[in-house]
Amino acid sequence: MADKFYDGVIIGGGPAGLAAAIYLARARYRVLVIEKETIGGQITITSEVVNYPGVLHTDGKKLTEEMRKQAQNFGAEFLKAQVTSLALEGDKKKILTDKGEIQALGVVLATGASPRQAGFKGEEEFRGRGVAYCATCDGEFFTGKDIFVVGGGFAAVEEALFLTRYARKIRVVVRGKEINCAGPAVEELLAHPDISVSFETEITEAGGKDMLEYVVLRKKDTGEIFTVQAEEGENLGIFVFAGYVPATELFRDQVKVSDKGYLLANRKQETNVPGVYGAGDVCEKELRQVVTAVSDGAVAAASMEKYLFSIYQKLGIKREKRKITEVKKPAQGEEKEKISSGGEGFLTEEMKESLVPVFARFEKEILVKVYLDASYLSREVEGFVREMEPLSEKVRYEIQRAGAEGVTCPSLRICDSQGNYLGAEFHGVPGGHEFNSFIIALYNGAGPGQSMGEDIRRRIQNITGKTDLKIAVSLSCTMCPDVVMAAQKIALENPLVTAEMFDLAHYPELKEKYQIMSVPCLILNDSRVSFGKKGIGQILDLLEETAEEI
Repeated sequence: MADKFYDGVIIGGGPAGLAAAIYLARARYRVLVIEKETIGGQITITSEVVNYPGVLHTDGKKLTEEMRKQAQNFGAEFLKAQVTSLALEGDKKKILTDKGEIQALGVVLATGASPRQAGFKGEEEFRGRGVAYCATCDGEFFTGKDIFVVGGGFAAVEEALFLTRYARKIRVVVRGKEINCAGPAVEELLAHPDISVSFETEITEAGGKDMLEYVVLRKKDTGEIFTVQAEEGENLGIFVFAGYVPATELFRDQVKVSDKGYLLANRKQETNVPGVYGAGDVCEKELRQVVTAVSDGAVAAASMEKYLFSIYQKLGIKREKRKITEVKKPAQGEEKEKISSGGEGFLTEEMKESLVPVFARFEKEILVKVYLDASYLSREVEGFVREMEPLSEKVRYEIQRAGAEGVTCPSLRICDSQGNYLGAEFHGVPGGHEFNSFIIALYNGAGPGQSMGEDIRRRIQNITGKTDLKIAVSLSCTMCPDVVMAAQKIALENPLVTAEMFDLAHYPELKEKYQIMSVPCLILNDSRVSFGKKGIGQILDLLEETAEEI
């Protein structure tokens, strides 16, 4: 139990959770951050951040990655897991996850909020085929098309401006009489020649045959109803930015929340439960921005420090301060030792260095069979492989030219040391956000692999029919890697399952065949199509549901 007992556990790895981790870990407390999806939270899908004090220009992923490194350098630990239940009363809090039970003296709830659906007819039916929720992930699919943006807040303004790089025309649909924020971005939106704004208007229906072909709107002030029809042979797009739903389901029966479901915390970020704090978008607050989330996290950590001091005294525990290994900057003129030299490529020196401890954990040798044809993409894949090859003796790459029956080129097939296919495959360069999923697939194939609960393992083993999973992704999408890693974990655990990742930018025939207008897209046995982010449990739910239908 000592290995699973912490001074503070932070649930949520967004800016609020990371800031709390930085402050607590630097104060030499033992801290664990639990995140079920992507470290960094919602901000990672933001392509441009220009209003964070002290940072002239960055993107959400880079900003939060620096926060993560900072927390880790101070000694914070990270666990990718799904929290299934909490027991927050008493001096020792219990956090049950799909990776086991964890205990802590204090808890920071930084679970964030997820995009809210607009609620019009056809919204769920056309999700992924015209209805989308992430401009960064899906904007490119709507190049040259007419788009509706639903929402009147800052997110809708920001995303509408981002979408102008793809869309032909954009109509922003606002339920109220005005946009609920101010500033240069709003002025730019209202002045943009390719954007129009319809106030006191709502979408009541969206429909079409296979793709989104018409949108029905209603003017709230007059009751007028009118339909916008796509031009012949074209389709429309709707991007929904209608606010957020706070992720309080786990604890709303233990901690006070507002009428709208937001966590109630005071100026010290204290909830009504001693030792439990709120931070970030999950809290009732006026402004939901990275800067306020970080502030919440810092305040929550400072409040918890005082609480932990009193708890140590109450329980008669002698606190042993943890040592912090500060990251040393190289002396002037001193160069960091490099793993390999060379010009620009797919991998930075930092990435190569970070892979060394990962490869060192591999239990078995693993072989990647690389199938190539004469295409430009195959040349890129070969370049990627040449960079990966020297990094570990436990991973071998065997290049084979086109001609292998049943293999779509280019392909990176993960096999055991004898060349037996293990079920996980990448078509295209696993760069961008998919680099980690490629490394995790190697790790899961070579062992020891990612841990999982016994219930999940049993459900994977219960798959008794041949199952093919194709995952269509965009390398810029932060939601895609979770689906890829979950599907490939299932494939690597059960020989009856195969899981293939396709970079949709290079496989337009896949996009046309399955009418894909959003990623991630999961295709089951070449027939059933499902859109949106999914964890391993949700994919298993889909497989079990499909098996029952058969």
